[in-house]
Amino acid sequence: MRRQNTEKIDDVIKQIFQQQNLQPKLDEVDILQSWETVLGPTVKKYTSDLVIKDKVLYVKLSSSVLRNELMMSKSRLLQALNDTVGKEVITDIVLR
Repeated sequence: MRRQNTEKIDDVIKQIFQQQNLQPKLDEVDILQSWETVLGPTVKKYTSDLVIKDKVLYVKLSSSVLRNELMMSKSRLLQALNDTVGKEVITDIVLR
């Protein structure tokens, strides 16, 4: 016999993520993975650590010049990273 109540696998996965409250963590992973996409491989090369804690992205950079440049465009960077996910995942960026 065949089941009649079939569901799409992506719908089932979304339901599981919602039930287990995994979606916020997945959004954070998407933000971290989009760092290189938004800023490029050169900036990625100078980035030694990326961590999200309490909706704040902490970025450790090995170049003080790059850190100052990114501080000047922090609001645009914040918007661009959130746009890759389609919602506000991070509210601030701390550059170290």
